[in-house]
Amino acid sequence: MKTSPITPEDLARSVIAVPPLCRNADADFSLNAAENAKLIRHLEAGGVSTLLYGGNANLYNIAVSEYDALLGLLAETAAPDTWIIPSVGPFYGNVLDQAALLAGHQFPTAMILPTLFPATTSGIQTAVRKFVERSGIPAVLYIKDAAYITPEGAAQLVNEGLISWIKYAIVRPNPNDDPYLAELITRVDPSIIVSGIGEQPTLAHLRDFGVQGFTSGCVCVAPGKSMAVLRAIQTGDYETAASITARFEPLENLRNTHGPIPVLHHAVALAAVADTGPFLPLLSPLADSLQQRIVPVAKELFTFDRE
Repeated sequence: MKTSPITPEDLARSVIAVPPLCRNADADFSLNAAENAKLIRHLEAGGVSTLLYGGNANLYNIAVSEYDALLGLLAETAAPDTWIIPSVGPFYGNVLDQAALLAGHQFPTAMILPTLFPATTSGIQTAVRKFVERSGIPAVLYIKDAAYITPEGAAQLVNEGLISWIKYAIVRPNPNDDPYLAELITRVDPSIIVSGIGEQPTLAHLRDFGVQGFTSGCVCVAPGKSMAVLRAIQTGDYETAASITARFEPLENLRNTHGPIPVLHHAVALAAVADTGPFLPLLSPLADSLQQRIVPVAKELFTFDRE
């Protein structure tokens, strides 16, 4: 695992994968080291060098007692030039306990999972400050809802030197019409802001708002093609970027309709990338009939990646 601080140039170097976490079908839903390694190798082989374990890994529901083992597994499994970014939270007690565990490792940053209840902008700012103080590393700020933190509040944390980068993931019907992001980039250098909603809004966010990179879940199925989207945008080949992005839409549309976390969890397994195993509660598997709809879509995207 790479342990150096993450720079804006690093954010532009790779799509930031947000993978599921593979677990065993035992009573404790224990971590499956072999299958997690298989998924990480698949991403690395596709050119992905930054992995963010957050919502898709269902770290919202992880036990603090399991957290240190997870950190050790991820650090040991990643290649020497791969960054691993774990998540903490979303609630303050978890943030503090997990920060203390992170202090015993060498991760360059960690993301604080967002929650709206009970939370306020100033309370979130305090949590970020306490996290950095206890962990010794800067935080990734995850903005998923306009009510979570104001652009001014986010900028204040950046100016205090507490933020490594920002994952921006407020979903809009038209990603070009986004007053929050328009204000955010006037207060925060867009070179530390990353689009956080997969391939679909990437062209608008990178080209029109000037953010630095993007996160993706579907990159876990098609890492090479997701990387091709990033490179096409960076070279101004927007037509190619749009053409490749369109091939991700069937799977993304299923995720938008039936839940981004469970659909991706099934898709990675059904495309035979890695056996993701059972769902950690409070999540559960999708109906068999829906899984059958995911199969051809996931396999088609996996095949497209090999073309």
